[in-house]
Amino acid sequence: MTLNPTRDDAWALVQESTKSETLRRHMLSVEAAMRAYAERFGEDPERWGVLGLIHDWDYESGPTPEQHPSRGIEQLRERGWPEALLQDIASHAEYLDVARDTPARKALYAVDEMCGFIIACALVKPDRSISAVEPRSVRKKMKDKAFARGVHREQLLAGAESLGVDFDQHIEFVRDALVPIAGQLGLQK
Repeated sequence: MTLNPTRDDAWALVQESTKSETLRRHMLSVEAAMRAYAERFGEDPERWGVLGLIHDWDYESGPTPEQHPSRGIEQLRERGWPEALLQDIASHAEYLDVARDTPARKALYAVDEMCGFIIACALVKPDRSISAVEPRSVRKKMKDKAFARGVHREQLLAGAESLGVDFDQHIEFVRDALVPIAGQLGLQK
């Protein structure tokens, strides 16, 4: 492995280890949102995209805090992935206590749950349109604890705050980042 893993490197691992189409779509959505935020903040979209794509690659084989993402990080370490990227991956798991002290770590935390929630909101639209998801409807769905119950509402809010982005603007920004890949996510634009 090179010091800078490519998107192809990350996608190969995702395909090898993740059979769930839903989980693959989640990782693609986080990649898209990470690339968009990297561009907004003047950072490296390739590195941020790889981070977004690979962050949950090991989840399917061990979704417990004892296994994810620690086991996957160790496997990437054995493959020669750079330590800085591994620590960035670790930062998205609150229970690992890795500081979210860089823009990439803050962005990963902010978009991880938001991507899932926006996709869930789009899936219940009559036309499954990602573009039809508005901040108002996201806020309304957040109040419904039965809707997308696996999504941590407090993380949705805390993520935008840690990025220093208005919550409604964060929703729109992530939504807009997902529009170009709507078909890959099983949605309409």
